[in-house]
Amino acid sequence: MELFQISCPYCQGLKCSDYSIYETKCDGTRKLVQCSECDYIFSETTNTLLFNLKTSVSRIALVLKSRAEGLSFNATCRTFNIGTHTLSRWENLFGGLKDTLMAYSLASSFLELIIEGDELYTKVHHNTEPLESEGWTIMLMDRASRFIWELSCGTKDKILFMSAIETLVTVVEQTNNLTLITDGERSYSNCLFQICHDLVKTGKPGRPKSVLKKGLKARVKNKGIQGDDNTSSKREKYQTPKSEHPETKQDIINSEIHANHCEGQNAAIRRRNSAFRRRTNTYAKCKDALQRTLDTYWVFHNFIKKHFSTKEVPAVSIGITDSGLSWREVFGIKFAF
Repeated sequence: MELFQISCPYCQGLKCSDYSIYETKCDGTRKLVQCSECDYIFSETTNTLLFNLKTSVSRIALVLKSRAEGLSFNATCRTFNIGTHTLSRWENLFGGLKDTLMAYSLASSFLELIIEGDELYTKVHHNTEPLESEGWTIMLMDRASRFIWELSCGTKDKILFMSAIETLVTVVEQTNNLTLITDGERSYSNCLFQICHDLVKTGKPGRPKSVLKKGLKARVKNKGIQGDDNTSSKREKYQTPKSEHPETKQDIINSEIHANHCEGQNAAIRRRNSAFRRRTNTYAKCKDALQRTLDTYWVFHNFIKKHFSTKEVPAVSIGITDSGLSWREVFGIKFAF
């Protein structure tokens, strides 16, 4: 899959050649391209974020970077003197690149991944009970590279967990050895076991035992201890919530069973997204608006911004791309339809 491959929007042909050059009002010159198969002429920005936009790339990049670094929605509109509908449109277009970049990421193969899962919470529209709010956000992040695989919000129920685990299963199919670690939340392993398990046939009478797929491990660090120290009901601090395949290599030690990196990323999101900030009365207006900001942050974090601890762009650190993408390169990516 090529991120910057120019294809004909009419016949989807890949044989295209330069036709002419035209001058834009705010962003220099651009090319017109002609398809060699159907002779259709189109702009090089067709099916990209910049198509039919009259604003310069540098200004759009500055606005979106300010949003990704923590400036609130209304403050951004006031600072850059733009309308609310304009900013919403830019964020929708930029966040819409997530599907294309996710498909590109899943085309890569990985030898070993350790995924940390955690949740963070905010209020949506008005103050409600936490379990009724649509502001629960699930994050699945690779520990070594800090690449965020899942960042979606909704009500804290089985539907939200299943949607996150479905993304994880696609990653499992591209990975030889994957470990999922959660900080006390068992819904991850329960949902994963439902859609990603094998049967171990030993040749003995009886129903085959259901276990996680070969090479897949799940660990839970229990936050609390149930029962007294002297009772048998005391839970182990580190636990394997589901049975694992007997051929899966057990190479993870107890001290590595934590979601500290994911917790640190949650703190960063609270600094960079006004809807998640503590000690304020800010709310996301609706679930779709909150998800729009999360998609914008997903693209910015994974493919543009260098992580402060690894000193690399997460997509580069995990091996998806050779170098981080510039804003102009991101704006040139074709949307997936």
